[in-house]
Formats: sequence, C-alpha cells, structure tokens
Amino acid sequence: MRPFSYERATSVAGAVQAASIPADSPIGAPIQFLAGGTNLLDLMKIDVMYPDRLVDITPLAGTLSGIRLGDDGLTLGALTRMSEAAHHPDIEREYPVIAQSLKLAASAQLRNMASLAGNVLQRTRCHYFRDVTWSACNKRNPGSGCAALEGSNRKHAVLGVSPHCIATYPGDFAAALMALEAIVRITGPDGDRSIPFHELHRLPGDTPHIETTLAPGEMITGFHIPASPVTKRSLYLKVRDRESYEFALTSAAIALDLQDGIVREARIALGGVATTPWRSRAAEDSLKGKVLDETSARAAAEAAFAQAQTHGENDYKPELGRNTIVRALLDAAMLEIYHECTLSD
Repeated sequence: MRPFSYERATSVAGAVQAASIPADSPIGAPIQFLAGGTNLLDLMKIDVMYPDRLVDITPLAGTLSGIRLGDDGLTLGALTRMSEAAHHPDIEREYPVIAQSLKLAASAQLRNMASLAGNVLQRTRCHYFRDVTWSACNKRNPGSGCAALEGSNRKHAVLGVSPHCIATYPGDFAAALMALEAIVRITGPDGDRSIPFHELHRLPGDTPHIETTLAPGEMITGFHIPASPVTKRSLYLKVRDRESYEFALTSAAIALDLQDGIVREARIALGGVATTPWRSRAAEDSLKGKVLDETSARAAAEAAFAQAQTHGENDYKPELGRNTIVRALLDAAMLEIYHECTLSD
C-alpha cells in the first residue's frame, strides 16, 4: 500500500471541503471518502487505487445514518450499514426487494461494516482490473486497451458494453434501487442536489475510468425511494456459481403492480449482466396491460436481452439472464396471488 494522508471529518461540510482541496496524483481518484472501507482498502492493498488522501467520514454516522419510513416513501442514510437495512422489519415488509438484495450480498461480516453509499459505488471485480500485472485495462489505465475482450470473460457484461470495456458492475443493492426509481441525495462544493439513481453511474463508452456522475468533492448523503404500489410486490432473484458470498452471474430485481392478473406497471432491473446497474424499459413496456404468465414473461425476457453483445466465454449469459427474468416475474406474480388469498381469508 502506498503512502497517503488521512483526515477525519467532523462535519459534512468539513468532509466536502477536505475532499475538494486539489491533490497531486496520477489519474485515478486522488482523494477518496472512507466509510466501511470494504472495497476501497482492498483495492489500495493490491495497488489498483492509490489515493493521495483519505477523508474518513465514519464519524458522521450520527448525521448520515438512519432509516425512515413515511407516507412519501423510504429514506436511507448514506452511512446506514447494509445489515441494518437488510433486517429492518419495515423494509422487509414494505420494500422486500431492498432487504433481499442486501441479504444476498457479500458476507455477514462485510454487511456489518459496509455502508449503503459505499456499496453502490463499489468497483468492478473484473480480474484484469484487479490484477496490475495486466497492463491492458482502460478502467485502471486509460487508453491501454481491454484484455477481457479477447481474454477470460465468462463473468463479464453483455449489456451496456463498449469496444473499450466489458467489465460487469457487481452490486446487488443497486438493482433494487433502479427498480424502485430511487433518488440519490448528494452534497458537494456547490451545495446539495438530488438525481434519479439511474443517472449516478456512467456507461463505459470511451472513458471507462469515469464511472459515475459525481463531481470532485461530492459525496452521497442518502437515498429516497418514493412510495409506490409496486414496492410491496417486489423481489430480488440472484443466480451465482455458489449460494454464499459470490457475485451474480445474472440477477433480477422485480417490482409489480398487478390487478386481477393484469400488469398495471412492471419494473425490471438486472444485475450481473451489464456494465452499470441496468433497467430494462423494453421488457417493462412489453408487459404493460398483459396477463402475466410464462408467455408474456418470456417475451419480456427476450426484449431485455435483444441488444446483448457477447464475447465468447459469456455467450451463455443472455439465455441465463432471460431465464432469470422469467422465473423472477412468475415468482412475483405468485406473491401477488398469495397476498390476495391471504386478504380474502
């Protein structure tokens, strides 16, 4: 690990100010906020990230943590621990896709440390990115190429890819936020702002090293998930090589509003298959006004992967992703039938 300076923040304004002071460093995040550290410190140890300065925001937990459920929806503080949100009874009942996505992420020990904001900003697990002996990685070394294009790419993305990067976004929680149309609250040198969650991450294009729309010195302070008829009828399905402590090969965050078996609204977000948290509006549009059955679910799944691009070892992913969507949609439909039966009893 390379030398760095360390500053412990005592206020949000102080943290922003500390992170806004110019630092003399090569490309690649010269100043970083430190929260749980479960991703950042790993990358520093393997010399993938080498910030000049760390601004520790853990003392701000009293200000930036917390869970509030109101008539307007659910509000989550940026420094709320993953485990706290995963097992919160109101979230489990009213926003199950959020609780499930968090419970299926990482290990219990990491969930106890990792913050919600840090989780959505985690970086790819692409082995070419994480192994500095590979020089060709546009995300780590801009302009060097992408070794994954012709290399080992079984776990790499098939949606949102570019000729410069096919690294997969690894997170689970982000898919749930996409499906529920969350709002991200941000504080920076120019004050406060809010953006839809789908505007937080950037497609790789020809600048894969620029991963988010956050400006220098900006930090996430929280998330707001608006109240909606779809939030209760939601679930997260994750398909992976093993059942514990593994990233998704494919996943689906589903949220539905059904009336008499007819889809009034569907939200479909995908994980494990794209370069960013991914929402499939084409799949959603194909379901609206339809009876949700295996035929309509399969049509939605086909629409979701119509633009998929594979690179050899990941040729299997579109079909696995389609099957994941079909299963998740039908499981969500059964949740609705179960709720109806329970109410009628």
